[in-house]
Amino acid sequence: MARGAGPFPGRQLAGPRPCRPRLRTLATTALIGLCGAASLGAAPARATPAPDPYRLTPALAHVARVVAPTRALDRPGAGGTVMKVSPLAEWGGGRVQYLVLRSATVDGKRWLRVRLPERPNSAAGWIRADVTRVSSTPWRIVVSTSQARVTVERAGRPVVSFPAVVGKPSTPTPRGLFAVDEPIRQPAGSELGPWALFLTAHSRVLEDYGGGPGRIAIHGRAGPLLAAPLGTAGSHGCIRVANARVRWLAHIAINGTPVQVTR
Repeated sequence: MARGAGPFPGRQLAGPRPCRPRLRTLATTALIGLCGAASLGAAPARATPAPDPYRLTPALAHVARVVAPTRALDRPGAGGTVMKVSPLAEWGGGRVQYLVLRSATVDGKRWLRVRLPERPNSAAGWIRADVTRVSSTPWRIVVSTSQARVTVERAGRPVVSFPAVVGKPSTPTPRGLFAVDEPIRQPAGSELGPWALFLTAHSRVLEDYGGGPGRIAIHGRAGPLLAAPLGTAGSHGCIRVANARVRWLAHIAINGTPVQVTR
């Protein structure tokens, strides 16, 4: 129904018909009684909560770039500190930008629940929206460990799929919802290929590997890493892909891009 239109658009409504005052009084009394009786048995209407504008969906993700030092809390508003957050990334010194899982408003202020690059792999915390700049990305990276395959989706639709090397049974690639944390360009000749996209995920077996805290990455291949063919399980938990693929991923996957690792 168009705004301002009557119940029968385009039809001229007739004015009230004259009637006897006594009949009008009786009719009005009956109508009030009927409506009153119906309202007594009706449940009070519940207000429908407004949809969360930052809720993560298969087709769209929001990322929050931190622009001032802050704290991630275990609940919005007045929770305990989960971790201190700096605007500068730990390894590469670039932007700190987190995947937003959802949001909440407390005392009129918006808070964002974000995926954190900490153990356990499900680590998340609430940060104030006013110390961030929020943008969105339609990209999502999906890794199947049983198929040793990476599928890249845009707006919920598969764009490309290619083989990878995933974690071997003794050092499996962890499953869950993660995010790109820091893309780091590798030096020439690195066995990790041209790029390593470090994720918020950590190995569930190795506490420390290669001088780092057991962090999982999507990276390329060179030297001894070429021994494990693409499409197999042979890594320490990282996801190895062809060098041309990781260059493309580094181009489209901004910090905070969701990475879903499934069976």
